[in-house]
Formats: sequence, structure tokens, C-alpha cells
Amino acid sequence: MKEESILLQLKRVGYQAGATNILNNISFNLRAGEFKLITGPSGCGKSTLLKIVASLISPSHGEIVFAGDEITTLNPEHYRQQVSYCAQTPALFGDTVYDNLIFPWQIRHQRPDPDAFAADLARVELPQEILTKSIVELSGGEKQRIALIRNLQFLPKVLLLDEITSALDEHNKRNVNDLIHHYVRDKNIGVLWVTHDKDEINHADKVITLQPHAGEMQEATYERA
Repeated sequence: MKEESILLQLKRVGYQAGATNILNNISFNLRAGEFKLITGPSGCGKSTLLKIVASLISPSHGEIVFAGDEITTLNPEHYRQQVSYCAQTPALFGDTVYDNLIFPWQIRHQRPDPDAFAADLARVELPQEILTKSIVELSGGEKQRIALIRNLQFLPKVLLLDEITSALDEHNKRNVNDLIHHYVRDKNIGVLWVTHDKDEINHADKVITLQPHAGEMQEATYERA
């Protein structure tokens, strides 16, 4: 890929909590149309790394560059619209599913098209009737899928996914994998996906493995069978 297609660069990023090194000298690039998976044992800093990239917490050292600009120089709201973060435990708000799906439209001062929501829901195998369902009545898997399509109402340049299929059965995991694969290949977005699921490696271009204790990383191209 050409150098100009690089969306995101991490340069010797580290994170320290008290006297504990969580991450140390993390460096990699993410390009448009590239799917990178982040894996490693529990406690090695995977979710912390994703939150740093999402600009939800600040690194102890190093820098993150998005589209040629260091992210501390960018408007946070604009950055988070371009680099969208989807958490393992979704933060839904308001009263209903509809409240969540119209939110990305509201913050952009645009009129939502409720009819289009049916197509989005169908992509993750949820019925249109769920729009009026209270968020407190949703299962964990429903919440994860609603949060995902909320993040995809306006396509970001980079999508950050943190264990977003952990509450899904195998069928719905495959469905979400195929959906993300479509957006990477056909819409040319970059994806960083934190997961423990070995099957999801099949969709990755490269795998970043974080090492326990040292807080360092290895990156390898995944060779599909």
C-alpha cells in the first residue's frame, strides 16, 4: 500500500499506572482498508491500548498521528467521529433503541431517516420492532449489535472494536465478522479489533500480540490456510 493511505500511526506509545508498566513502546501503522486484530492474554493492556487510540485516556509517553496530525492538536469531537470506538460493554442511553440510533444524526444536526434503520437492523439480524424497545430490556448481545450499528450510521475512517462479539452466539459472531469484513474491503475503512476469539483471526490482515508483564508487542501477517 502507498504511504499516503496510512490513517493512523502509533509511535512508541506507553502507558503506566502508578509504578506498573501496562504498555511499552507500542508502534504500528493502520492503513485504509486494513483489518488488524489485537490479541494477548488477559491483563496485557489490549483494552487500554484501544482506549488510548480512541483518545479516551492519554498515553504516558509516545504519540498518535491521525491523517498526518498528532491527535492532541485535533478537535476531540471531530477526531472521535473519524475514529469511532465500540466497547465490549456498550454505553446505551435514552429510553429506547431509536434514541440511540438517532444520536449520531442529532450531533451532526441532520434529519435521520427512520426507514433506513430497518436495513441496518436487518444486517445484524434484529427486527425493526426493536426500535421501540426499552434499552433496559435488551440482552447483552442485542446491546452489542445496537452499539455497533450506531457507530456505523456515519462511517468513520477508523473503527475500534473491543470484544464486541463476546455476548453473541456463533451464528451472530459470523454475521458481525462478515459485516465488518464488508466495511473494510468495500468501504475502505481501517479496523483495530481486540478479541480472544481465534476464529476472528481469519478476517485479519495482521495480528498484533501484546505480551504480558513486559507490555510490548509483536506484529505478524496472518497466513490463511
